[in-house]
Amino acid sequence: MTRGGVLAGRTIVVTRPAERATRLVNQLDQRGARTIVAPAIRLTPVRSAALTAALRDLANGDFAWIVLTSPATVRMLDERLAAPRDVRAKIAAVGEGTAAAFTRWARRDPDLLPRSFTVEALARAFPRGEGRVLCARADIAPDGLEDALAGKGWRPTRVDAYRTTFPRSLPADARAALLAGDVDAITFTSASTVRGFIGALGATGFRGNPKVVCIGPVTAREARAHGLTVHGVAKPHTTDGVVAALERVLTPRATMRPRKGAPR
Repeated sequence: MTRGGVLAGRTIVVTRPAERATRLVNQLDQRGARTIVAPAIRLTPVRSAALTAALRDLANGDFAWIVLTSPATVRMLDERLAAPRDVRAKIAAVGEGTAAAFTRWARRDPDLLPRSFTVEALARAFPRGEGRVLCARADIAPDGLEDALAGKGWRPTRVDAYRTTFPRSLPADARAALLAGDVDAITFTSASTVRGFIGALGATGFRGNPKVVCIGPVTAREARAHGLTVHGVAKPHTTDGVVAALERVLTPRATMRPRKGAPR
């Protein structure tokens, strides 16, 4: 990738957890952007009897499906199961990033990947049937998926796969750039990153008019609910889509020439 494109020299704040931000940061760096990683959430493993029991049932083949809604869930499986063969169920993944994480770990592709990478689209794409479905999700993930699956005849079991915590403040370099008005864009890759960013930002706020780019409609809805103007939504809802959306919103608009004979 060239470093002479529209993102060259731009300062972009990435609110994704540091361990999940590498690909986005690398892509921005390749385009010459200055990236400031300011994690707005932290993901920590869950150790619970409910999760242990669910994983035991998964290894025993008691679930027909397991729903994976983030790469963090795949990491949990890697840490808690003896081997990928213990996932004795069909796999439904919410998006390309989650699907790729599962494929790297299990050496097989998910059985279901919706066209649009949202939980709502996953629920719509899910087939009708009978049997148990394991929904191992974030502790703060909204309700709705399980009801949608139950409406299609399944028996969903929801357990917390990881917990989401929020920082008290942003890193010093992010705070300084935001207060100085030096930030060109802020990226959000989940509704929780929006909540974490707003909470860590506090009353100081930020100066300038940084463009807000969200990975999908749910994240964009959360950003608007917190008073942010959303300038771009990634399509597709992936890291590549976020980069493309940044390039769109940061491309200067061409100055329109007046028509011949029109008043100047």
